[in-house]
Amino acid sequence: MPTSERYRNKQGFQPRPPCATPSKTAQGTAPIPTTLILGGARSGKSRHAETLLAAHQPPWHYLATAQAFDAEMRERIALHQARRDHNWHTTEAPLDLITPLEAAGPTPVLIDCLTIWLTNLLLAEADLTAESARLAAALSTRTAPTILVASEVGLGIVPENALARRFRDAAGLLHQRIAAGADHVIFMVAGLPLTVK
Repeated sequence: MPTSERYRNKQGFQPRPPCATPSKTAQGTAPIPTTLILGGARSGKSRHAETLLAAHQPPWHYLATAQAFDAEMRERIALHQARRDHNWHTTEAPLDLITPLEAAGPTPVLIDCLTIWLTNLLLAEADLTAESARLAAALSTRTAPTILVASEVGLGIVPENALARRFRDAAGLLHQRIAAGADHVIFMVAGLPLTVK
């Protein structure tokens, strides 16, 4: 017996168990991952999300929540569209994410972004808690990789008006709900991914 092992046994240390192998589904394949990507403005969230999803077999389904209300938003949307080739199928989903998410079936899905979706719901006077719960439930039944992008809005100063505070709190609660069910959570800083979960 090696000296180091005799010492560990003498001190009461237990042998280290073998490393656990990744869990498998009933079909013998790796679990279907859900990934939440958070970050500030221009932190590289969307680009990183697209890169991760492109690691899976195409086609890929893009659920876009933004609406082109002004020139600035049209420019942002155009920049995103320019990065996506013919393998991407885009569905506009400013309010109803559940229907196209379920319709995507076995296709890998990118949802970009939850923050704008939540804004749209707030303006539509929808029940934010109920809609967040519906989304979490739909994600839990997915049979294909799903990546969700969201902006972290809770790191700054406390907003001065009640509506902004309500939105900030709702976003934080939504992020917690989605993160709890996600396999991976990534925080983007200056284009660099930091693994949170």
